[in-house]
Amino acid sequence: MSYFTSRRERRSLRACAGILAALLGLTSAAASEPLRRSGYAIGAETCGSGDLSFPRIQIDMKAGFCAGLVASEEDRLKFPRAIVQVPGRELFVVADMGGWGHSDGRLLLLDPRAVPGQRFKELLTGIEYPFGLAIGLDRQLYASTAETIFRFDPLADNPRGTVETIIRHMPGRRITLPDGTKVEEGAHPLKQFVFDKNGRLFVNVGSHSDDCVTPAPITTPCAAAEGAFAMASIWLFTPPASGVFPALTPKDPDPPHVVYARGLRNSMAMALHPNFPDAGYAFLQGENSRDLPDIFKPNEEINAIEPGRHYGWPYCYDLSTPSPEFRNVLQGGVYKSLCTANALYKPPLSLMPPHGAPLAMLYYHGNKFPELEGKLLVGLHGYRPTGSRVLVYDVDDHGFPKPSPAPVRYRVSCAADPARSFQTGTGEVAAAPFDELIAGWHRVNGARPQGAPVGMIVAEDGAIWLVEDKNQTVIRIDRAAGDPPPPLPCDMRSQAMIDQLAAFVAGDAQNNARLITLRKGLVEKHCLGCHSDFGLKGGLSEAEKDAAVLRFMLSQDGWIYPGDPGAGRLRTRLRGIGAGKLMPPGGEGLPKTEPGYARLLDTMDVLVATMVPGTRMRIKPGPPQRKFFGKTSKECGEIPAAKVVVVTQRNAVDKPGFSRFFRPADPYLNGECSDGDGYYIRQEFLVPVQ
Repeated sequence: MSYFTSRRERRSLRACAGILAALLGLTSAAASEPLRRSGYAIGAETCGSGDLSFPRIQIDMKAGFCAGLVASEEDRLKFPRAIVQVPGRELFVVADMGGWGHSDGRLLLLDPRAVPGQRFKELLTGIEYPFGLAIGLDRQLYASTAETIFRFDPLADNPRGTVETIIRHMPGRRITLPDGTKVEEGAHPLKQFVFDKNGRLFVNVGSHSDDCVTPAPITTPCAAAEGAFAMASIWLFTPPASGVFPALTPKDPDPPHVVYARGLRNSMAMALHPNFPDAGYAFLQGENSRDLPDIFKPNEEINAIEPGRHYGWPYCYDLSTPSPEFRNVLQGGVYKSLCTANALYKPPLSLMPPHGAPLAMLYYHGNKFPELEGKLLVGLHGYRPTGSRVLVYDVDDHGFPKPSPAPVRYRVSCAADPARSFQTGTGEVAAAPFDELIAGWHRVNGARPQGAPVGMIVAEDGAIWLVEDKNQTVIRIDRAAGDPPPPLPCDMRSQAMIDQLAAFVAGDAQNNARLITLRKGLVEKHCLGCHSDFGLKGGLSEAEKDAAVLRFMLSQDGWIYPGDPGAGRLRTRLRGIGAGKLMPPGGEGLPKTEPGYARLLDTMDVLVATMVPGTRMRIKPGPPQRKFFGKTSKECGEIPAAKVVVVTQRNAVDKPGFSRFFRPADPYLNGECSDGDGYYIRQEFLVPVQ
C-alpha cells in the first residue's frame, strides 16, 4: 500500500478485511481460539483508539498502560532493531537488520494504519547492520551502518537517490589495532548515535570483544581501547556552525572526531537531557557489562558521561571491582589503581540489574502519560531472568537518576529469586530505584513469547513505540482504563522436568558418552566466558561437570526441544542458521580449522534427538495444526504440521485411537495443561521421521 493512501481509504480497506474475515469464518474461530502472531495469542481486546487501535498483547504492565501489536512476522519483519517517526507525519521508519549477515539489512517505512500484512514499504535494502536512527537538527532522517552514518528522505519516490553520507570510515568488520594486530569482525558492528541540541553527534564505537582478555600474563593495556580510534568508547563529531554535517564526496575525508569518553564496552543505550550540553545537564549511558559466569555478576550500569573520563572496561566492573586478568596493568602506568584511586576513572552513577542488556534509553516527553513526564525509560533486552522489561527512573531537575542508600532491591523474575538487593563484592550498595513500565516479560506457553525490546521512541502523540528483534514485532504503548489484568503464570521448564531429562541422559550409555564429548570438545573449548560458563565451576567432578552443562542447556528458554533438534535455538546458533548470531563468536572457520568440529555439531543433534526414550514421529502434512490433549481429554494446544514429537506409546492403552507422546515443543501448549506423563494425539496425525 502506498503511504499516500488517505485515511478514509485505509479505514475502508480495514473494514473490507474485517468483512472478508467474517465471511471466511475467521472471526468466530478467533472468539474461541485466539490467533497467534509472533508467538502472541491475540484475542478480541485492543489497545489504543480509532485508527491506532491494535490487538492487545498479554504482557504484565504498570496500571493505566496497555500494549498493542502493530506489526508481526506476518508483515515480513525479520530482525527489527530501531524505530523513529518521520517528523510531522504519522509514519515511521524501522531498521530491520535481517540477521547477522553482512548485507541483510533493510530500512522500512511503516504505515500503522494500513491493513496487517501491508504496513511496510522497503526504502533501502542490502545494508550492512543498520541500527541507529535519529532526526537531526535539519529535521532529516539519519541512519547508521557498521561503518557509516548517512541521511536520506524516506518519503522520496527514490529514497536511495537521496542518500548523503556524512561519516564513512568508522571501525567496522576489519580493523587494525594500535599495536598492529589485524582483526576480522573487529569492532562491534552496531553504531548507535545521538544528536545534542547543537547538532553535535555522539557515536557508540563498541568493543571488539567481551573482555579484551588475551593469553596470560597480561602486561599491557587493552590495545583496542587505546589511541585516537579507540573502541569501547563514545566518539564526538562536531558539525560546522550551521549545525548540519555536509554530505561527503568520494574524495572528502571524514569529519574530525575526538574520543569523548572511554572504557564503555557497548553504549547501545544513550540519552541526552534536552538542555545538554548546558552546564550540569545529563548525558547518560546504559552499559552492557562483560559477561561473567555468575548470573548476578556483574551489574549493568548507568554512567553519567563526561568528556575525557574513563569508565572502567575492561579493567573494572560494578562500582570499583578490579578485573583479576588485568592485575599487572593496574599496578603501574596510566591505569595504576584505576578502579580505586585514579582520577581518570568515573564509577557508575547507578547499577542496573545484572545481564539486563540495556539497548534503549530515553527521557519521556509527551502529553499522553503526564505521570511519566521527564522520567528516564530504559529497555532491557537480556534473555536472563533480569532482562525483558522496561524500567522507569525518577530523575532530578538535571536529568540524573537519584540513588538511594542500600539496600535497594530489584525484582528478578517469577522463575528465580523474587527480589534481590544491588550488591558488589563488598556487599550491598546504593543504587537508583526504579519502577517497571513493563514487568518481567517472560515467556508463557500459549500466551506470549519472552520479550526482547530493542529500539524505543516517544511518538508525537505521546505514545511509546518499541521494536522486538527476536519476536519480529512492533509494539505501541497507549493508555488503558481500569485495573491491569492479573499477571500471567510463570512458565519456564520446571526443575522436575529438567531432572527427568537429565536422568534419561544419565541412564543411556551412548548419550552419556555424547554429553562428555560435547562438554570437553565444545563447551570447555569454545564456550567458557559466555552464558554463565554453562554452570561449570571449580571443584566439580567429571560427572558433575557433565550434569552441570546439560542442566544449564535444558534450563535456557528455547535452546533444546527433546526429540526435535531442528526446533531449538542451540542448533541454529551453533550452525549460524537464521537471524541469530553465530556462536561461538568467530565460529565460521571452525569446521575448516578444527578437525572434528562438524562432527561435534552432529553429536549435539543426535543427543537432542535421542534424549527421550521413544520413537520420533512427525506431525502429518495436512491442516496446519493438530490438536493434542491431556489425561482428562482437555485440549492442551495444537502442533503445526511437520513438527517432531517423541512417541512413548504408539497405541495409548488408556485412549484408543490415540498415541501418547512425551511433550510438545513448548510454544504449542495453551498454558492450561501440564501433564508430566505426556500428551495424546490422534494416531492418524503421525508419520515416521524420514
